[in-house]
Amino acid sequence: MQNQPQPQPFSGSVVEPASAGSASFAPPAPGSNVRLTPPTVASRPDPAAPAPKKSHGHIIETIILVLVSLIAVTFIGLFVWKYLEWDAVRTDVDGQIDAAVAVAVAENTTQMETEFAEREKYPYRTFTGPSDYGSLSFEYPKTWSVYIASDAADGDDFEAYFNPTEVQPVSNTTINALRVTIRNTSFDNAVRNYENLVRNGRVTLTTRNIGNAVANVYTGELSNDIHGTVTIFKLRDKAVLIQTDAEIFSTEYYKLLDTVTFIE
Repeated sequence: MQNQPQPQPFSGSVVEPASAGSASFAPPAPGSNVRLTPPTVASRPDPAAPAPKKSHGHIIETIILVLVSLIAVTFIGLFVWKYLEWDAVRTDVDGQIDAAVAVAVAENTTQMETEFAEREKYPYRTFTGPSDYGSLSFEYPKTWSVYIASDAADGDDFEAYFNPTEVQPVSNTTINALRVTIRNTSFDNAVRNYENLVRNGRVTLTTRNIGNAVANVYTGELSNDIHGTVTIFKLRDKAVLIQTDAEIFSTEYYKLLDTVTFIE
């Protein structure tokens, strides 16, 4: 029969006694050497050891990225610089254009004012007849009034009268400074009426150039009531008569003849 373990006597403590082989948690006795076990430290890489090399492909990608970044920054800088330069040039050009326009307007205004002042001082105006009748044109004193008695609208003769201040009633006896007639007849028929006056000695005949035409100039007693000068010349298939009714207008009359122009 096997031996049964004998029950241990109850000591009154609920703590199981420490076994002989267990480490004691009691503080060391005075004067005894304490031996501490050093903690375990994780190993660190040796600084002297060579670092692991990056892969060759990663280095190339980094270089390409840096180059692309530099190129992008360069282009952005060039763009900003060129834009600022263009904006400065545009602003300068706009300013120059505005200044040039202002100068041109001022010069044009000054020129117009000068021309107007000169025209006001110029003592003559320009008269132009109907275009169908050769656009007969000449200058006359600006103090003279003009009266168109017949405008040749229906192919009739053209008649205009000029006189200082106002035109006198038109007749064969009233005196005006100037009579202009474009007759729908030939030059030969127009001068035939004056040939008898030349033969009778009532008028004298001279010639002068009016534009490209040779004109007959009759001076003297043109009628019983009129003593003046009439100039007759050919214009296309018509005859032009420019007459003054009195010698007192002779100076202005001959100045006027020097300005006569027409379209043949």
